[in-house]
Amino acid sequence: MITEAQGIPLTSDVTAANVNDVTEFARLYNKVPPVAGQVGHPVTEPEAMMGDRGYDSEPHRQGLREMGVEPLLADKGTENGSGLGVFRWVVERTLGWTHQNRRLRIRYERRPDIHQAFLTIACIKICASFLLNGYS
Repeated sequence: MITEAQGIPLTSDVTAANVNDVTEFARLYNKVPPVAGQVGHPVTEPEAMMGDRGYDSEPHRQGLREMGVEPLLADKGTENGSGLGVFRWVVERTLGWTHQNRRLRIRYERRPDIHQAFLTIACIKICASFLLNGYS
């Protein structure tokens, strides 16, 4: 799942449990839709991407730089306290909101398209809550 700075999900995808997150990074990033902002053309790419130590690799950093996105990825082998935890809780909170739905807490469906449908519904609920209440 990729979220924006307040925790609104921008895109999500279902994979098998044994798939490494970093292998799906590029595909998930390319699914991010244009984001409306200031008056004028919508922003098509984020200014920066944050990620935990699992995404620390030079090919990913270079790929983000080539797309004009600043990579803010924690370095492997460093102590905790890189500063990204201050912002990482936003994604963890969104995942917590997603897991409030019983069908997503434990995966009951064998078919990934059905599980993706429930994940999409959960993301819609989160977005609707932001629109209606300003928060969830």
